[in-house]
Amino acid sequence: MRFTKMHGLGNDYVYVNCFTEPVTDPPALARLVSDRHFGIGSDGLILIKPSGAADFQMDMYNADGSQGAMCGNGIRCVGKYVYDHGMTDRTQLRIETKSGIKTLALTVTDGAVSEVCVDMGAPILEAERIPVNRSALEGQEREHCTGKMLMREEAGSSREQSAQTGAGHSKELSAQTEAGHSREQSAQARNGSSAELSAQAACSADVCVVDRPIRAAGSWYRATCVSMGNPHCVVPVEDVDGLAIETIGPAFEHHAAFPDRVNTEFIRVLDRSTIQMRVWERGSGETFACGTGACAAAVACILNGWTDREVTVRLRGGDLRICWDEEQNTVFMTGPAVTVFEGEFLL
Repeated sequence: MRFTKMHGLGNDYVYVNCFTEPVTDPPALARLVSDRHFGIGSDGLILIKPSGAADFQMDMYNADGSQGAMCGNGIRCVGKYVYDHGMTDRTQLRIETKSGIKTLALTVTDGAVSEVCVDMGAPILEAERIPVNRSALEGQEREHCTGKMLMREEAGSSREQSAQTGAGHSKELSAQTEAGHSREQSAQARNGSSAELSAQAACSADVCVVDRPIRAAGSWYRATCVSMGNPHCVVPVEDVDGLAIETIGPAFEHHAAFPDRVNTEFIRVLDRSTIQMRVWERGSGETFACGTGACAAAVACILNGWTDREVTVRLRGGDLRICWDEEQNTVFMTGPAVTVFEGEFLL
């Protein structure tokens, strides 16, 4: 079987041209070629196929053989592959994926594609469509609020002081501070910080998951959930580099709140236009980059009022430029695509 190894910022896949190479069992092949000791070594397998609805079709599988709906780094490489291999001479392409048709704009340098801008479409913010099990999160939120209230009571100088300030003030404090994480307060805070967001205006706390408490691997975090054709949970942390992602990542991936598992982005906001990110991808573990994850992280930062609309996302493999266009309500992702080598794999 002829293949091409490609990567976008170190997020690497094995690409097979199914116009000429038949693949009968993609999940098994994905597990075989992805093995970094006994196979080619990759984060998964991407098949390039004919499409009846677009210029080409992208069919992707994670390293564990599970099928993925969309991969931002992967689709950039698909654009480079079909152009560099003479399958098209167009620099504007439409690629069919499991999460819809995506439009690519190719930048060609010295006869080869060097960079690709992808119209990733509108972010999905409704919990049911991501999907997120809201009841699991709400149960944890009640636990979190109860724990906070107990901590405040213990921190009081005495029971008498607590009684004096408590019955009235304590209830008000828990309703405003803790239930500052309540649905009404959350919605007001979010809409107040970014009132210009038309998508956010429709994203009430009764529907969406923005800056909500979640417990994983024994610790509390704040989660904002977004789908870019696949589910993402964006979590701010103080130390991205020192994060024990091998422990925390699986705890999020298999959390009860995520019925289809989840990709988790651990981020730190550096300034209004820059964030740092590490990602744990469902079915693949930590990868050097995740295009849909970078888009989800940028959307989450904008929803929370942490950044402007154009964001540079710094990943382990390099930088991606993300823009959430307000008028079109679509996310644009721009980054490189690289061919590593080509070869023949003996099946």
